[in-house]
Amino acid sequence: MRIHFIAIGGSAMHNLALALHHKGYEISGSDDAIFEPSKGRLEAKGLLPGKMGWFPEKVDSKIDAVILGMHAKADNPELLKAQELNLKIYSYPEFLFEQSKYKTRVVIGGSHGKTTITSMILHVLQYHEKEVDYMVGAQLEGFDRMVHLTDHNDFIVLEGDEYLSSPIDRRPKFHLYEPNIALVSGIAWDHINVFPTFQNYLEQFQIFVDGIVKGGSITYNEEDAELANIVEVTENSIRKFPYRTPDYRVENDVTLLDTPEGEMPIEIFGKHNLNNLAGAKWICQQMGVDEADFYEAIASFKGASKRLEKIAESSETVVYKDFAHSPSKVGATTKAVRDQYPNRKLIACLELHTYSSLNAEFLKEYKGTLDAADEALVFYSPEAVKIKRLDEVTSEQISAAFENSRLQVFTNPATFKERLFNLDLSNSALLLMSSGNYGGLDFSEIKNLLD
Repeated sequence: MRIHFIAIGGSAMHNLALALHHKGYEISGSDDAIFEPSKGRLEAKGLLPGKMGWFPEKVDSKIDAVILGMHAKADNPELLKAQELNLKIYSYPEFLFEQSKYKTRVVIGGSHGKTTITSMILHVLQYHEKEVDYMVGAQLEGFDRMVHLTDHNDFIVLEGDEYLSSPIDRRPKFHLYEPNIALVSGIAWDHINVFPTFQNYLEQFQIFVDGIVKGGSITYNEEDAELANIVEVTENSIRKFPYRTPDYRVENDVTLLDTPEGEMPIEIFGKHNLNNLAGAKWICQQMGVDEADFYEAIASFKGASKRLEKIAESSETVVYKDFAHSPSKVGATTKAVRDQYPNRKLIACLELHTYSSLNAEFLKEYKGTLDAADEALVFYSPEAVKIKRLDEVTSEQISAAFENSRLQVFTNPATFKERLFNLDLSNSALLLMSSGNYGGLDFSEIKNLLD
């Protein structure tokens, strides 16, 4: 097949392009800007566009399908040409469904934890040499790509994002997968530019649960009251498997998980990650991995990339980087590090970077999320607020929203970096939370803090 990607440089899109190239498809693509690591990975396989920009002449009647990325606009010239030629146009999730409609689809959804749970499942399956197709939202140790597609594997494991499918398809991605086996980790209001009310956001998960294939199953975090209610009221004829956080304790900075065979040390930590582990265990069991084999494999799971990733350590200091940006993730991650290192000073740094986090009305959702830290630093860029065409947000508004007297707010990248590099890190844990880079911070320099 000949496939053309419009906006090939995205994290998800370039991985799908690489997966289809590996499968033997003829791939072409365009984008107006491509950054690392996408650029280097596409170039290594000969898939990097020769010039940046949109070129309608690349689109002709010999193309079997066009895959449209979310980064493109509805008036993209290549999209308009494809529509004029009546070519088959897929969104990213539509094409994944097309590739998996004869497989057993395992879909992991939720406002938080879905990447980690998907990663746990894939780690366990790889450990026991069980081959499956997959799509996951982070690069995993031991995996070449974030997307893997074959014609022969029986299962496909899909991370189910609730964000929109494409510029011309406003349905949430996870509505398109029609899972046979589904999991929802929890619901915390997000993407307020698309779902302006919490009720509207909840409805997307109701649609997801109602869309599970009849006779399939939903595995869900019963500690989330809103989620439990959605599962209880569904009229869909599916099996329901609740899970909750397992018993564990922390001793000498090591988390010990309670298992039927006794306590077992594990690499990950934090209540939210132990809750994720419980959900992953249920899914693996439904995929043919028994409980004992799950525990054997999960003991060596170190976490998904950018999810509580240890980036530096000395005898006195440990530094973690985390993708956390939504209120629920920020609160859970900060508390996880607090619980893991109860005898160390905790310094938590947060960048407000996304549309939701920079919205003045949404800021109140962050109340108390950094309270577990001994010292709290928040960075945001007023320029990013302007680019997103949001109302101005002030440092005073941010301080008031967090209701944290220890909070320090920074708007200048140089000033934030100066403060960061002058912190007293003796007997401390430093937590850097962001889906961005604090206005240009080179994370490789962090190790210099420990010298």
